[in-house]
Order: sequence, then C-alpha cells, then structure tokens
Amino acid sequence: MRTGKSRLRRLIAPLGVAVVAGSLLVAGVQSAQAADTLLSQGRPALASSLENGESPAAAAVDGRTDTRWGSQWADPQWLRVDLGSTATVTSVVLQWEAAYAKAYQIQTSPDGTAWTTVYSTTTSAGGTQTLTVNGSGRYVRMYGTQRGTGYGYSLYEFKVYGTSSTPPPTGGGYVMADPPVTGVVPSTATPPATNPQTTHHEFQANCSVSRSNLPDDPIIFPNLPGASHSHTFMGNTTTNAATTLASLNAGGTSCITPGDKTGYWMPTLFNGDTAVQPVGRQVIYYKSGVIDYRSVRPSPPGLRYVVGSPSATLDEFKNAPGAVEGWECGDSVRNWDFPASCPAGTQLNIRYQAPSCWDGLHLDTPDHKSHMAYPTVGVCPVSHPVAVPMIEFKMAFPVSGNLGNVRLASGRAYSFHYDFYNAWDARTLNALVTHCINGGLQCDPRGFDQYKPDRGAALNENYVLP
Repeated sequence: MRTGKSRLRRLIAPLGVAVVAGSLLVAGVQSAQAADTLLSQGRPALASSLENGESPAAAAVDGRTDTRWGSQWADPQWLRVDLGSTATVTSVVLQWEAAYAKAYQIQTSPDGTAWTTVYSTTTSAGGTQTLTVNGSGRYVRMYGTQRGTGYGYSLYEFKVYGTSSTPPPTGGGYVMADPPVTGVVPSTATPPATNPQTTHHEFQANCSVSRSNLPDDPIIFPNLPGASHSHTFMGNTTTNAATTLASLNAGGTSCITPGDKTGYWMPTLFNGDTAVQPVGRQVIYYKSGVIDYRSVRPSPPGLRYVVGSPSATLDEFKNAPGAVEGWECGDSVRNWDFPASCPAGTQLNIRYQAPSCWDGLHLDTPDHKSHMAYPTVGVCPVSHPVAVPMIEFKMAFPVSGNLGNVRLASGRAYSFHYDFYNAWDARTLNALVTHCINGGLQCDPRGFDQYKPDRGAALNENYVLP
C-alpha cells in the first residue's frame, strides 16, 4: 500500500487529451490565458476528505508541484477554492498525480451551496489538463464521481484563471507596505539537528481585556463607530473604530510587555444576555508556522488581517488550516460548535491559528485576508513568500455547566474569528523573533526559555530591552 509520502514523490501520470462537451483539453496553459489572471493561488481551499491527514486541500493551490491534495479512497470527492469575490472563470488547469479522476465536473457557485456545472467528462485520462470554460462565481470546485485508479483523487495543482470583480491594487482598501519586501524565495530548508533538541520556536504575549463589549471594528468598518457586532478587545487600550497605526503607537497596552501596543479583538461571548470576558492575562502565541523557523522575520508595523470568518459554516471552521483543537473544556476537545455542557468550574477554551505567510506588498487588502496565506506542508506559497510569526489565540472564558445559552456576538461557535493590527515596538519584536523563534526556544513574554536557561532572555525583568 502506498503512503501519502511515497506518493508525493511519484511522477505525474501520462497526459490525457480529450474533447468533451465542447471543451478542449491540452497540455500546458493555452495562449488565450495570457490576458487572464491566475485567481486561485494562495486562496482558501476546502476538500471533502484528506488522505492520511497529510495531503491538505491548500496544497493544490500553493503554486508548488511537490505538494498535493489527496482524498480518501471513495467516490464522490470534491476540492473547492474560494476566489474571494465573484469572478468570470475562463479556464481551469488540473495537474493530476498518478491517482486521477476518470469522471468529474468543474462547477462554480456564488455561495458555496448552489453549484452550476461548467465542464463535465467521463473519459479523463489524468495528466495535466487545461479546460476552457465559461462560468462565474466566487467558488470553483472539482467534483469527482469516478476514480481512475483504486486510490483516491490526487491533484498537485488546481488552477483557476479568469477575471475577478475585485479592483486592482491601486486603492480602495489596499494599504501598501512602505517599503515592500521583494525578492524573497520561500525557504524549503530543514534546520539541522541540535543538541539539546529543538522542539519549539515561539514566545508568548500575555494580554488582558482592554475594552469590552464595544461594537467597533477598525479593520472591517474603519471610522464607522457602532457598525460592527460586539467585540472584546485586548492589548491596546485605545482601539476603536477610528484606530490607526499612529493612534495605536500613542496608546497604552494591557499586555505585560510595554512594547506590545498591538490591537487584538474577537467577537464577544454571551451567556444568555450577559457578556462573558476572559479573566486575567490570556496567552497569544507568536510561533513559527514554517519548518525553517530561521526564515521567520518580524511582522511589519501596521500589518493587519482577520483570522477566520463570522460567516463560516461548521465544515469551513472545522477544516480551516488554523482551527487547531477548536473549542474545548475538561476532557472534551475538538468541538466545532459549543459543547452542550462543560464540567462545573472549568473554562471554555478556544485555540485558533492565523496565517503566517505574507505577500510582502500589502499591509491590508479589501477582504483583509488576501495578503496573507497559510503555509502548505510547512512552506510558504510562492504567492506569499515572506514568513512572519504565526499568531495563535488561546482564550479561556469562565463559563461551565449547561452551555445551551452560550453564543458569540457573531453567531454560532464556528463563527469565531479575530483581528490583528500590529503595533509592536519594532526593536522589541525583532529581539523576541530573533532570540525565540529563529533561536528555536520556548519563551515566556520576557523571551526566556526555562528549559534552556543558559540561553538567557531577550528582555529584562521589566519586559523591555536591556
């Protein structure tokens, strides 16, 4: 039996050429695509299943041919990509691994629910296939109905070309990095073994609630006070609808590290009509999201993004690259909706990881996500080559017992999301990233690893640079 890893090294199956339903399949990308844009690379992807948990959907849209999405060995299966906005789709390229689809459809959808078939075949022979299609939608998927082998469906790349309704990056929600970071090639290196062994590459930010139950969101609704659902704010003490990098830098912080004036916020949790706030300092991890932790560099001042979505479905939340354990309490873990109850005296916890690959060009984009991407198999995609610290929220809410009346301001438990607006003191952040992440340590907020005390700390006892 072939494992996912052994199959990853296989060559692409021989090319199949066929004419089906008026659509031409040929090797390579047709010249007509010169005027079209590759819309799918680095976009969020979701699949019906994964093979052995090591062939994620995101691997089919990462611009790399050494990674793949693989499904379980059953029919039907599907792989879908979210283009971020409605697009006119003109062609689709399928780069199959040896395990290919004999019968499949290419479908588009405005909402991820209602699907329109724009291409169909029952005689595919695998290989690299370029399909000329005519359709529109925000979501595009390959819906496989018959496998060509005894294994699953396996795609090195799923490329969607066309024209997006999103305007080009000349304004209207685009915030350019000054200066941009260019010329970066994603690192595929594996750091050498160390003695003692390197098992972590992270540091903590410990921050408490700074503003509570405030219906503002300076990323989604800038300068529109009261336009958002209720949020619980942490870190910067001045965050509101009018927040800018300058106002964050001038504000205070509820974080133990004075140099961290970042704005962090999430939807308020309610038990009935009562807002429930995390008590005391919560843990916000800064980690390496890539295998080569030495390649991680500090996030630029003013970088901002949204992690997750208030409109996510349960399946989208469950399969999100950053979901980690989802909701947990007591011995109950990996809950994608709120558990029915939690043992008395426990707390309801959520852990959720952010994307950690940046395009190097934008501090923000209109959807507040496109400039960021998750790594695939520990390597940043070529579209987002700059590895920055991976943020991981670990929040604890003091609710237990019957959770029947617990909800988020944004809706069900799977609507959990959070916002990040970087306002670290640049020298302090650089010291922590260099010492802890690049140095392969498990650091507290001082940048001190209690398991490797000989390495010292990045900050002094007052959590500032020495």
